[in-house]
Amino acid sequence: MNEDKVINTLQGNENGQNKCPKCGATDITLNERTGLLRCNYCRFEFPNKVISETEEVNTITGQSVGVGASDVVGGKDIITLKCSSCGAEVVIDTSQVTNARCHWCRNVLSINEQVPNGAVPDIVLPFKITKEEARNNIEEFVKKRKFFAHPKFKEEFTTENIMGVYFPYMVVDVNSHASFSGEGEHLVRSYMVGSDDNRHTEYDADLYKIEREFDLSIKGLTIESNSDRLNRDSSDKTNNIINSIMPFDTENATKWDANYLRGYTSEKRDTNVSDLEPLVEAQSRDIARYAANETLTYYDRGVRWDYQKLDIKGSRWKAAYLPVWLYSYQQVSGNKKILHYVAVNARTKETMGSVPIHLPKLIIVSCIVEVIGFILMLLASDFDYSFLFLALGFVFFFVMYSKYRNKSARHKYEVETDKTMENVLKTDNLITRRTGLTNSSMVGANNRFVSNMKFVKKSGDKNEKS
Repeated sequence: MNEDKVINTLQGNENGQNKCPKCGATDITLNERTGLLRCNYCRFEFPNKVISETEEVNTITGQSVGVGASDVVGGKDIITLKCSSCGAEVVIDTSQVTNARCHWCRNVLSINEQVPNGAVPDIVLPFKITKEEARNNIEEFVKKRKFFAHPKFKEEFTTENIMGVYFPYMVVDVNSHASFSGEGEHLVRSYMVGSDDNRHTEYDADLYKIEREFDLSIKGLTIESNSDRLNRDSSDKTNNIINSIMPFDTENATKWDANYLRGYTSEKRDTNVSDLEPLVEAQSRDIARYAANETLTYYDRGVRWDYQKLDIKGSRWKAAYLPVWLYSYQQVSGNKKILHYVAVNARTKETMGSVPIHLPKLIIVSCIVEVIGFILMLLASDFDYSFLFLALGFVFFFVMYSKYRNKSARHKYEVETDKTMENVLKTDNLITRRTGLTNSSMVGANNRFVSNMKFVKKSGDKNEKS
């Protein structure tokens, strides 16, 4: 593998700030409706510079890292303030402001609360969705969840305080080669056997030996690069909400320009390429596994891969700021504080959130549904599976709880990331026909497995992956 290369993404824009090309003024902000930078002096609008890639993904070798994606360092004017209320860290441009408001708890921050800053990014994706559009999306999302929402939340809910936030990510292109081998089953027929209580379905299926080998180019794999956002198992934060509104159209990102931060807040990157490599490798393997599924439609009962390998021939890393409209609400439950978010992707309008639940009300209604289920079971006593009605109350509770909290919501990177397969080699050999199978799918099938690797940051400055 070639030596690591540094991509000079700041060339011609070292200070991260453009001047108006018409009058030379530096009072520049983003026009969300057009996506262009606007001079507040002469009102001229102009696009920012874009980064032109010199290498196609399928030709990348070694590891290329943008200047902004190199190990975390400080910036000249870009600093990070730590919120004394909730502990969040907010990035500001001190050439423009000397204080800011926390986008999580809305506490006013002071320049005296400065902490060491992360590097500025290589690229930025400007806000495209206006605040008014985001407010409408958030209000509509919450409106559908008002019935079981906590009374205090309903009383205090307002979209007046939503904030535009740039979150830090790594955008990675991967050139790789995948190799898989295992077995797959194709359904031949299904039929009923037995009688009365022993009557059940059995299946006949052909078993094949399968091998797949191909080159895979992955473009724009996007990974959160703030360790707090990467912790999605936190019981006091619904971090998966931010993850679930991806993907972003990172192909439309422009060169970093501090002017894009004006009017918005942002969070710092506190992870390096070496910290995120295991996540990128794991997610790349998942993407390869799902890419292989495009060649496995014949195996309708599933495929069990016994050998899986992904060789990464080259990768290209760029640090990015991506835009989110954020509503946050802090719920106090005893001595515990839980942060609930409703987030809107400021490029696509994708909306997801967590709404505090009034559990006593949900439990009472679930009990009523359970009573109805019990009555239905008695009325349908002739139905062989009438006992299933007893599950109605429990099903109702978990469906409603899931709708309000959305703990399982996530970005399905394995199917939503842009990828290209080339030079596909396929081998399919019939082994035998299996008869009298009682499972509706292949035992041990793993072709739709997702690794779900977790990132854990230990105390201190070191990061550890698990």
